[in-house]
Amino acid sequence: MGKIKVETCDIEGLKVITPTVYGDKRGYFMETYNYNDFKAAGIDEVFVQDNQSSSTRGVLRGLHFQINHPQDKIVRVVRGKVFDVAVDLREGSKTYGKWFGVILSEENKKQFFIPKNFAHGFLVLSDEAEFCYKVTDFYHPNDEGGLAYNDPDIGVEWPFEDGVELNLSDKDTKWGSFKEYTAKKQEQK
Repeated sequence: MGKIKVETCDIEGLKVITPTVYGDKRGYFMETYNYNDFKAAGIDEVFVQDNQSSSTRGVLRGLHFQINHPQDKIVRVVRGKVFDVAVDLREGSKTYGKWFGVILSEENKKQFFIPKNFAHGFLVLSDEAEFCYKVTDFYHPNDEGGLAYNDPDIGVEWPFEDGVELNLSDKDTKWGSFKEYTAKKQEQK
């Protein structure tokens, strides 16, 4: 171990990971993923897919989750800066419905581990951002779920910037509230 520093968060299961960066006048090198180091840090998952997206300032993606095929994720930013958020949707969890956010950027090189059964989203804070994430299950387009990014019962404190227009996809303007999500889960029992 020693190649990564792992910080636990206020919500059990979430972890912020800072890799060791080796740099000199030529640039830098770092391991973004090493199974042995992650396993030693309590992240013993098999990742099956890597994804990358590009977004511009003011884009907010989320809060998304997979309903029947939940995914563990390791997310990071390779260019730019985002505010990344996870919301606990684990039934019976003492932090059910609570959120945690962290700044991920090309400068801090931090990564964020988000276990299954969390909603996830991010807000782009730089002119452009490239966002990468590893997941433990394949994407199932008919299995998407989401929560309203601005639900007052969740209360995410997004760092919106004055004069920056918020940019959402059509689907992200239509997600329901946390109360609706919880009621639907109760009906399914």
